[in-house]
Amino acid sequence: MTEEKQESKSKIATTSNFRKTLLVILAVFLTFAGPTYVVYALLNALEIDYIISMVFGFALFVVGALLIWYLIKNKIVS
Repeated sequence: MTEEKQESKSKIATTSNFRKTLLVILAVFLTFAGPTYVVYALLNALEIDYIISMVFGFALFVVGALLIWYLIKNKIVS
């Protein structure tokens, strides 16, 4: 019975660490790659107006910054 509890705790810890890692990677992508590569792709590949792509890039930056703030606030990232 104790082995089952230890296995379930390790699975929860792994899932939790996996989710934390994904959140950190997503936050970094939104903060740094969002305003650069996504704007570039919107301008060149989809031929969207410059202002719309810049606003979208800024919105991605803000979402990434808020996600980083959330991760730091909850002590997921030190």
